Amino acid sequence: MAQRRFTADSEQVAELLFDDSDESESGSDPDRFDSSEEDQILDGIDPFEELNQETTEQPSTSAEPRTPTARPLPHSTASAPPAAHRSRSPPAAHRSRSPPAARRSIYLPRPGSSSTATEPPRSSATPALRSRRRGRRPSVSQSQFGSPVGQSLSPVRCPAPPDQPEQGWKTEKDPDVAPIPHRFCPRLKPGVQLDTSVEQSPLCLFKHFFSADSIRTLCANTNKLAERNIGAGKRYKWTTINPAEMFKFIGLVLYMGVLKLPAVNDYWKRKNIFSVNFPNKVMTRDRFCAISWNIHMSDPEEDVVNDRKKRTQPDEYDTLFRLKPLMTEIKAACQSAYHPKKQLSIDERMVATKARTEMTQYMKAKPTKWGIKLFVLADSSNGYTCDFNIYTGKSRLASGLGLSFDSVVELMRPYFLGSGYHLYCDNFYTSPKLFRHLLSLNFGACGTIREGRKEAPKTKINQLTKKSPRGSLRWIREDNLLFTKWMDNREVAMCSSVHVAYDGDTVKRNLKKRDGSWEETKIPVPKPIVDYNMYMGGVDLSDQLIQYYSVHHTTRRWYRTMFFHFIDIAVTNGFIMYREIQKLRNTPANQLITHRAYVEQLVAELCGVTVRAVPVQRRTGHTPVPISQPAARLRCEKCKADGLPRKDTSWKCNECDVPLCLQPERNCFHMWHNM
Repeated sequence: MAQRRFTADSEQVAELLFDDSDESESGSDPDRFDSSEEDQILDGIDPFEELNQETTEQPSTSAEPRTPTARPLPHSTASAPPAAHRSRSPPAAHRSRSPPAARRSIYLPRPGSSSTATEPPRSSATPALRSRRRGRRPSVSQSQFGSPVGQSLSPVRCPAPPDQPEQGWKTEKDPDVAPIPHRFCPRLKPGVQLDTSVEQSPLCLFKHFFSADSIRTLCANTNKLAERNIGAGKRYKWTTINPAEMFKFIGLVLYMGVLKLPAVNDYWKRKNIFSVNFPNKVMTRDRFCAISWNIHMSDPEEDVVNDRKKRTQPDEYDTLFRLKPLMTEIKAACQSAYHPKKQLSIDERMVATKARTEMTQYMKAKPTKWGIKLFVLADSSNGYTCDFNIYTGKSRLASGLGLSFDSVVELMRPYFLGSGYHLYCDNFYTSPKLFRHLLSLNFGACGTIREGRKEAPKTKINQLTKKSPRGSLRWIREDNLLFTKWMDNREVAMCSSVHVAYDGDTVKRNLKKRDGSWEETKIPVPKPIVDYNMYMGGVDLSDQLIQYYSVHHTTRRWYRTMFFHFIDIAVTNGFIMYREIQKLRNTPANQLITHRAYVEQLVAELCGVTVRAVPVQRRTGHTPVPISQPAARLRCEKCKADGLPRKDTSWKCNECDVPLCLQPERNCFHMWHNM
């Protein structure tokens, strides 16, 4: 009999699948499939088998009507039910539906199979069977086969397109075309945004970050907290603090960053060889400690309201509420005072503290392992802190793409920067998804990438091995993303959206020859690695400048630790701006003041004094007095020592008890004490 194709309407298929004519209404039927047998059928379904197949009808060799035989259960030892039970009439309750023969006839036998039993499509019928067991019917808008209602099912699946050959790793000998660079259009002209035609003193630069409004708010909140503490029973003398005194307090804090002593009390020691005189001239020790205990950036009354939300309304609780008034001003000042150049870097910064807060982090790879973590955006050319965010734990408003993705997107904002910037980051942030998102914002990016990162190339064709010689280079380009691997002391993997794979750069390395000697050799290096080493250190440079004269010291409150860090940011950014201004004014290098001299001058201006102190006149008993002896005149000891003729004098030194000339033409008294 000729071959034929079979198609069925999906509604008719669903009606046939729900025919319960084989089920008995009551009693025990030894030939009926129970639920466990049905589970075995479901477990044996092959989800990749074709739904419909071509078949060839075999002519019956017997005159009797052909009776289909049941197919053995997959993974089951149950035998097929007898023919008598298969041909049994359906119960009365189900006679309105199609007979079992009609239901089974929609499934065609396997091509070439000797069995005449029909076989249902396995993967497609699974949802219908399970819905039937749970008492639910399948969706009306879509059949059990996944096809829209009213469309016919294709008997033969279309062949899949042939697989494309997998792309292998290329070498430095293969040509590469760099992506079209984005046009560099910063929102403002890169550099200092202040008036560079006038002299900017360290105090003027510092006041740009700690403005008059910020200082007044700081004084008001500090006074409120001190009054509340005194009312709670704290015993110390307190007088209202004003902005002038607040600047002096900050000046002493910076003084302690330059001249480091073991304890705060050591700065007010007296009658000791290690005593220092300056702090006691600015304010007393008790006054300094009282201000330090009560320094506060937010309104204490509003803090109480915010703390209650932590228990009652956790979604509205603000972890950084105590920092917000000053932190907002500092961040705005960092963005308005200086606009970064083209190359930027993002990295973490740890502010040391072991306070028990939900923000305290531990990072074993950092020099400061315990502390509050900041994500910092810095200018790669000078280390200027352009912006920063404080990590407060898992965000409730996260995008779902990971902390590294969200932290970069929050700092790389086009309305602040502009477009065309190049970002450099380490393997914590680098991912193809992030770099593609930055490309959509007209930002380029480059960074090291972790092995096995999602969407990174997984091919092993022509890849580097542990036996690859030093200087071996491999790369793959996927659209605008370049993935490179380079063998140095170990394998280094990079991802970039702004570089070409190799442009002829080389580095010098010492390679060991076979005879055991060492030879300096030039080896090729990918362009992304060259630029990464050049521009990635922006945040590290900023951290280095901060650590030189940091005002950080241990406190009991984590927000006071952050207050001192805000002072460090203001001083360091001010010094960087000072150097940039001097470059614009073409100031000779020998006239530029050092970092230490800049901080010392800032301390003097904050405290209202000059760096060069007036010498203190020492009290002495070396004064001329008349000789009280009867002769009333004695020989001058200075003239005698100089071999001059005898000179008698009626004056002597009160302390030395030595007769000395005291005459207009010869003042031996002065010369004697300056010998």
